[in-house]
Amino acid sequence: MSFLDGMTWLLIYQLVGEIGVQMLGWPVPGPVLGMILLFLTLLVRKGVSASVDTASHALLSHLSLLFVPAGVGMMVYFERLKQEWFPIVSALVLGTLITMAAAALVMQAGTRLFSAKAARDG
Repeated sequence: MSFLDGMTWLLIYQLVGEIGVQMLGWPVPGPVLGMILLFLTLLVRKGVSASVDTASHALLSHLSLLFVPAGVGMMVYFERLKQEWFPIVSALVLGTLITMAAAALVMQAGTRLFSAKAARDG
């Protein structure tokens, strides 16, 4: 029953996210809001329940199956991808570089902040 309990909790958070997005009119996918709410709950509880841990490990072990629809979509739109490959590749490369730079800046800021705090405290 642990797996079913965990899946139930994960789906409840997804449902709450969907309802929240619909009610608030936010331009965010419902599952993303649900995942943020789940994350906040796990922070408050300071841990993961056994049932959610079991369900999440089972889902992650079959993660590759979740990419099948994306692969099928690429085959369906292959001609369009072939025609517009340059803007797609440019956006992917540029987006990756921007993300890496932003992550590096956040890491540097966090390191400075935490090292200054550690120096003050200890």
